[in-house]
Amino acid sequence: MVKAKLCLGTVQFGLDYGINNKTGKPAEEQVFTMLDLAVAKGIEYFDTAAAYGNAEEILGRYFESRNLQKQVKVISKLRPNLITDDNYKAEAIVENEIRKSLARLKLDCLEGYLLHTPTDFYNQSIMNGLFLAKEKGLIRNLGVSIYETEHALDVAKSGIVDYIQTPYNVFDQRLDKTGFFSMAKAHGVTVFARSPFLQGLLFMEGDDIPAHLERARVYLHDFDEIIAKYSLKRVEAALFLSCLNPGIDYVVFGVDNMGQLTEDIEVFKQNSDIDFSCIGELKKHFINIEKEIIFPSLWARK
Repeated sequence: MVKAKLCLGTVQFGLDYGINNKTGKPAEEQVFTMLDLAVAKGIEYFDTAAAYGNAEEILGRYFESRNLQKQVKVISKLRPNLITDDNYKAEAIVENEIRKSLARLKLDCLEGYLLHTPTDFYNQSIMNGLFLAKEKGLIRNLGVSIYETEHALDVAKSGIVDYIQTPYNVFDQRLDKTGFFSMAKAHGVTVFARSPFLQGLLFMEGDDIPAHLERARVYLHDFDEIIAKYSLKRVEAALFLSCLNPGIDYVVFGVDNMGQLTEDIEVFKQNSDIDFSCIGELKKHFINIEKEIIFPSLWARK
């Protein structure tokens, strides 16, 4: 059975992040302990960004302290909305941003570098900056972190990117009906699926759900009813849905603490006996969920 590999997201290490995060940003010592476990369990890919607080610096100190610079594969991102359309210095700015990320991470080369603002893909000067950085050996792969379906399709069919990172989870399966995954594969694009737990929303219970996400209460109830028939926990069903999608190469998952990391890794390693009927039922049931639920960027506006 082919399944995606895990990529550890690190936004929680640099910011207070996640709607269901009750403990806040972990201390650096705790982060190091979690990273030790991730590395010991075979996780090589780490997703970060210049916009994730001091996550890059923490990772850099960790990699240096464990002498892992040649072993890990790190993906970072250009700061959002950094370059305007008419900025003639875009190429130099992109290279400078990459070099600053490399310095913080204490690395010589990034495995991947993504545009954090999807519309930057349409700015030729910014793209030229990525191409030049790749030619100079500063990055091995370039790509885009996307949100909207139309951007995903544009980027996938362009034939000029190596990586695409996209949201994908139980409530957000928009790309399944678009041909995106087959298109990405046809163009040799590696697909990273983020938000398998929808920033923690998939784990929320009862009174913890804020008023502006009241509609999610119905979806979570339906989610529980479906997975109960297969004796699955939410974390199991959520991970299985992404990891067993043949169009997904890596699942980017984040954790707040060691307990979550341990559970996620254990779940990932046990999914060989999953009942695919559950995946099929989840796919049929959760269609066209409103953006107010599946786009975390809209939550704060309420």
